[in-house]
Amino acid sequence: MMDNTLLVDVNDGVATLTLNRAEQKNALNLPMRDALNDAIQWIRRDRTIRAVVLRGAGNDFCSGGDVRGMTARSAEDGRNRVDDLHGWIGALMDLDRPVIAAVDGVAYGAGFSLALAADFLIATPRARFCMPFIKIGLVPDCGAFYTLPRVVGLARAKDLVFTAREFGAEEALRIGAVFEIAPAESVLARATQIAKSLCQASALAFGLSKRALNLSLGSDLRTMLELESAAQGIAISTAFHQEAVQRFKDKQPARFQWPTT
Repeated sequence: MMDNTLLVDVNDGVATLTLNRAEQKNALNLPMRDALNDAIQWIRRDRTIRAVVLRGAGNDFCSGGDVRGMTARSAEDGRNRVDDLHGWIGALMDLDRPVIAAVDGVAYGAGFSLALAADFLIATPRARFCMPFIKIGLVPDCGAFYTLPRVVGLARAKDLVFTAREFGAEEALRIGAVFEIAPAESVLARATQIAKSLCQASALAFGLSKRALNLSLGSDLRTMLELESAAQGIAISTAFHQEAVQRFKDKQPARFQWPTT
């Protein structure tokens, strides 16, 4: 299904997508973008996949777009090139299953944007982040205008975009871009551990909650209350909830437990 720019491995309901251009720091070229689109659309259709892990081959996550492959083009061509990204990046953000990014080394430009599209970003101490677009006369892409201000706040987003400065994992954790820092040798294991744990949660409740949270900052109170009522009405009727109530009555542990480090 994929070419060798993207490796796909499925184990125990977790699909691990590996950006596989290590010598180019996993820069997103057109074949890799097409492979990501194919993979995400396939995952959307395959309900046996309960969680997704994103990672980069080698010692880096993703250095962004393949600058060497960028040539002068018309405004229409440039717009179409970015519009082609939006189908799969939007589908990834809206995916009703958990997405965990395991970030080592550089996460620059579109690579940083891709990591921000995940629900949880786990970084190593040597991870480095940057929005360098302004340096080459471009604007952030891969959904960063949407995700970055929501994750770090508008003022900090302006700082990162307008200065194009590099920052490390500790600052990323402090400003809320990173969920957790894990050693380089175990970051993939930690991301996979979280993914497998979330596979034990209610898939329906997770999907409903994720979509509601994604809508919350662009909605009013009445809309969100109506969405909450509808979602809870669906969730309370599921076998997962019925079993959870019985486990509580029987003083048994819940099936879903967050994995501690």
